Amino acid sequence: MSKTDTSDKPVKQIHLAAHFPGVNNTTVWSDPEAGSQIDFSSFVHLARTAERAKFDFLFLAEGLRLREQGGRIHDLDVVGRPDTFTVLAALAAVTDRLGLAGTINSTFNEPYEVARQFASLDHLSAGRAAWNVVTSWDEFTGQNFRRGGYLAREDRYERARQFLTAVRELLDSWQGGEIVADRTDGTFLRAAGPGRFDHRTGQFDIGGHFNVPRPPQGHPVVFQAGDSEQGREFAASAADAIFTRHGTLEAGKAFYADVKGRLAKYGRTPDQLLILPGVSFVLGDTEDDAREKSRVIRRQQVSGATATAFLERLWNRDLSAYDPEGPLPDVEPLVDAEPIVRGRADTHRDDRAETLARWRAVAEEKKLSIRDLVIELTGRQSFVGTPAHVARQLDAFVQADASDGFILAPHLTPGGLDEFADTVVPLLQERGVFRTEYEGETLRDHLGLAHPDHPAAAGREKAAS
Repeated sequence: MSKTDTSDKPVKQIHLAAHFPGVNNTTVWSDPEAGSQIDFSSFVHLARTAERAKFDFLFLAEGLRLREQGGRIHDLDVVGRPDTFTVLAALAAVTDRLGLAGTINSTFNEPYEVARQFASLDHLSAGRAAWNVVTSWDEFTGQNFRRGGYLAREDRYERARQFLTAVRELLDSWQGGEIVADRTDGTFLRAAGPGRFDHRTGQFDIGGHFNVPRPPQGHPVVFQAGDSEQGREFAASAADAIFTRHGTLEAGKAFYADVKGRLAKYGRTPDQLLILPGVSFVLGDTEDDAREKSRVIRRQQVSGATATAFLERLWNRDLSAYDPEGPLPDVEPLVDAEPIVRGRADTHRDDRAETLARWRAVAEEKKLSIRDLVIELTGRQSFVGTPAHVARQLDAFVQADASDGFILAPHLTPGGLDEFADTVVPLLQERGVFRTEYEGETLRDHLGLAHPDHPAAAGREKAAS
C-alpha cells in the first residue's frame, strides 16, 4: 500500500513507459552527454534501461515527412530516423519482457500490410507488440504517397476506425491460432490454418487469406493519441490506452473522468482503457538544485531560433525580424493565409484568437520576452525535484485518478532515463505502487489488459466494430 494512502480506496499500481525522444521533441542536442538519435546502440541503451527498471514498454514516435517551416526543415526534427518496425524488431532480440510500441499511420498505410507487420512483431517478441494508431489528413505529408491529399480532414477518424476493424478482422481470420509439429522431432512447424477474410467498407475492399498465424497477444495493444472530440470517442470505443498531454493534476483529472466516462456506452469498463500522459522529469540532490537544472534544460531546449519558430506557428507569419529576447510582435496573426508550418497538425488553427489573447496576457503580466514566454507556455509538464519528491508526485497523480501512469520523455539520448531508473523507481517500489519483477510474459500482462479471446475483451471488440 502507498505510504500516502489514508483511505479505503484500493491503491493503484503505476504504469511506466519510456519514450525515445527525437520526433518533434525537445531533446537537447547541444549537451555533451547527448548521443546519436539513429544509431542502434542508442535504442538498445534506452530499452535495456527501461527493462531493467521493469517499465511496461518503450514507445517510438514516427513522422512520415519532415516538418517544414517557411520552407526550411525544422531544427527539432531528426533527419534519418530508422523505420519503426525495423527498430522494434531488432529490439525484440535484445530485450525479454519490455513492451515494444510504435506509431503507425492509418491514413497512408494498408490494413493487410500493417496487420502482417504487427503479427510478425508480436511473434518475434513473444507477445510484446503495441500499435499507436495515428491519423493524417494534410496534403503535404500525402505527397509522399499515391493518395496525396485526398482525405478530407473530418474523415480521418472514420478511416482509422475502419482500418483498425480491418486489422483485427485479419488477425482473427487465422483458424486455430496454434502451431503444430509435422515431424516427430518437432523440427518442422506449420500453422493450424489460414482463414478466409472478406472486408468490404467505405474505405477498404479487400479479401483473401491472411498469411501470418494468430499472434501471442491475439491483437497488438492499441494506443491512441488524439485529444479532439473525435479522438476521445475513438479511444473510448477501440483503444487499450490513450496518450495525453494533460499533465497537470486538475487537467489530468478532468480528462481522465471525461474519457473513462465514455466507455460504458461501448460496453467497456474503466479498467479496459489506460490514461497515460507524456511527461518529462528533472532530478536533483535538493529541490533548489532540481529547479536550477530544469531552468538550464528549458533554455537549452528553446533557443532564440526555436522560440521564433514556435511563435510563427501561432502568428502564421514570418517573424524572423523580431528579436527573440524582445517583446511580442505588435502585428496581428494571418488567420486565413496558407499555414506556415507543413507536416505537422496546426494545433492553434481552431483557437488562435483565444491562445493569442492568453499569450499576450501572460507576457504583459510577467514582462516576458518572446523566448521566455515560449519557455513558460510550451513546456511539457515536468516533475521536478529530488527523487523522493518526484516519486511522491507521480504516486499522487495516479491515486487521484489524474492518470494510470506516465510515458517518460527524457531530454537526453540515450542515457536520460538512467538516473530515474536508479533512484525514483526503487522509491516507487518501496511505496508498493510499482512492480519489483515482471509477473507476466506479454505487454497485455504488464498493462493488466485481457487477451482478445477473453470474454471481457471480446465484448469490447464487438462493441467497437
